[in-house]
Amino acid sequence: MAQTAQIVTIPCLSDNYAFLLHDPASGRTALIDAPEAAPILAELQTRGWTLSDILLTHHHWDHVEGLAELRAATGAQVWGAAADAERLPPLDHQVAEGDEVIIGDLTGTVIDVSGHTVGHIAFHFPAAKAVFTADSLMALGCGRLFEGSPAQMWESLQKLAALPPDTLVCSGHEYTAANAKFALTIEPENADLISRVQQIETARAANTPTVPSSLADELATNPFLRAHLDEVKTAIGISGAADVDVFTEIRARKDRF
Repeated sequence: MAQTAQIVTIPCLSDNYAFLLHDPASGRTALIDAPEAAPILAELQTRGWTLSDILLTHHHWDHVEGLAELRAATGAQVWGAAADAERLPPLDHQVAEGDEVIIGDLTGTVIDVSGHTVGHIAFHFPAAKAVFTADSLMALGCGRLFEGSPAQMWESLQKLAALPPDTLVCSGHEYTAANAKFALTIEPENADLISRVQQIETARAANTPTVPSSLADELATNPFLRAHLDEVKTAIGISGAADVDVFTEIRARKDRF
């Protein structure tokens, strides 16, 4: 029986995460985002893995700062969005929505998740039951809209929400506790959210990452994925509003929170 893919969460900088995706069958290992080189190289050495590919989600410095050192140390191939190529480090492979990324026996699909930035992409690996979302869909949140519009981000989140509920959401930052406090202002009586907040508090007290999370949990508790629900529209006082307008209001509230 074939071994399943392995995913490793690597804390970087002050609150970033990078991820290793390892295919035991081929020995190939992909890194998703490169905030800093040292902890990533240390993890590779500990596990005896050779880095073959680096997948970049967007151009922000805290997701690419370690790339040059990692590339020099490993010779890994670099993948990134064609639409964002001018702002990314040099790419070996330029990809767009619907393109495939092959990591040994693992096949990933590129999803355009513009909003946080224009040209932000996510990588969905169905066999690994994981999607690497960086600063689009996050644990109990979504990325601040630095470049895109609320409509763009809402569309992006709908693509991610349509993935299988047992998908692991591998997002880019440890923002979950702060996101949880905000989520409670939207749905203070959501029992799933209340339970999740307790789990987050326990994890953070033990200095344990709250990322990745399951898409099922995000669908049940993340206010940015729940803007289409009547109970959420009622809770924020805009019953009957269009879904995108509800999302826009929730995002505006989070920006002020």
